[in-house]
Amino acid sequence: MKIKNEPDFYSGIMFMATGIAFAWGATNYNIGGAGRMGPGYFPFMLGILMTLVGAGVTFNALSIKTSNEEKIGKWAWRPLFYVIAANVVFGVLLAGVRDFGIPAFGMIVGIYALTFIASMAQASWKFKPTLILATALAIGSYLVFVLALKLQFPVWPEFITG
Repeated sequence: MKIKNEPDFYSGIMFMATGIAFAWGATNYNIGGAGRMGPGYFPFMLGILMTLVGAGVTFNALSIKTSNEEKIGKWAWRPLFYVIAANVVFGVLLAGVRDFGIPAFGMIVGIYALTFIASMAQASWKFKPTLILATALAIGSYLVFVLALKLQFPVWPEFITG
């Protein structure tokens, strides 16, 4: 069987792998049912849906020939590095790492760091639009997660809040 659309084929494989991982990971929690959902219900259903979408995309890549037969290019190492680094830094800044003596810097500092680091993935990175985006994300996240949903996690650095 010949792959007729490489980008779609590999995207479908990625969706299926991620979906299977989510569904498998969700089995560590109580899944429950549609009437009484457990903590594993949403990730399990999300995993199943992602797997089905991936299977559909992969099937189309094998069966439907597109006019623009694209090949997979080189790995985009710069964006890959910055996006992964941004998420790791956000996690470290949000809660800190006690074993290494890194205090929690909170959500606001974490969002600014996440936005600036991830924005550096693009070649034409500019400071001012990134600052505006980071501010909008920080304000929006505060309004949604802290005020509306009342989630309990550090918002500001520990050395400021006590």
